[in-house]
Amino acid sequence: MITAGIDCGAKNTKTVLVSEGKVIGRGLVLTGIDQEHSFQASLISACGNGGISEKDVKRFGATGSGKNTVTNGLMVNEIEAIGRCAGFFFPDARTVVDVGAEEGRAAKLDERGNGVDFVLNEKCAAGAGAFVEAMSRALEIPLTEMGPLALKSEKGIPMNAQCAVFAECEVVGLIHAGAEKRDICKAIHDAMASRIVSMIRRIGVNPEVVMLGGMAHNAALVEAVRRQLAIPKLLIPENPEFGAAVGAALIAAEV
Repeated sequence: MITAGIDCGAKNTKTVLVSEGKVIGRGLVLTGIDQEHSFQASLISACGNGGISEKDVKRFGATGSGKNTVTNGLMVNEIEAIGRCAGFFFPDARTVVDVGAEEGRAAKLDERGNGVDFVLNEKCAAGAGAFVEAMSRALEIPLTEMGPLALKSEKGIPMNAQCAVFAECEVVGLIHAGAEKRDICKAIHDAMASRIVSMIRRIGVNPEVVMLGGMAHNAALVEAVRRQLAIPKLLIPENPEFGAAVGAALIAAEV
């Protein structure tokens, strides 16, 4: 049986197809004003990627801020979705953090991947990808270059502002003070990591920490979080931006 997991996020809508415990297809589209259209478009993309017909999909699991638009799907809590995904890829994991474009969340897991405690960062851009995007505009650096540039810095510059608006003013001040852009980039990632790590510490730090969401592709952020948590490494699956969708598909398959 083939099930689809749909993560209807604020920026992107992602669909994952799962069959017999294996991911067989993925689709991602920008979330527009018409979220139902975005869901259908991502499903078509995933089916094309998996080489199947839409009619082959028997069940749907929906998660994310726009999950209610998937009227024929099982509504899956975001914490349940990321927990199930973390346990699927890393059975020994007991902590998962998901950092996307607009939101961040962390959960403590039991041995079955169920969330036993969680914390959300939904109303502050400093703990989500939008923070780095805003800072890239302030620095006039392409978003894709922010992480690699930060990794070239060995200097620590404290960034006191946790609000994206005030942080942008602080970045401008650092530029005027003559700070190197690579050092400012590192400061930005360190500040964002501090916000994420504070969430994780509220639920307790465990050695096995999984990171999901699109920001898991940012090596500078991953390194900053790892360093501040003082752990050997973060566990990141292939295509971490599809994490919640994977979890939703797995849960739908069990109903």
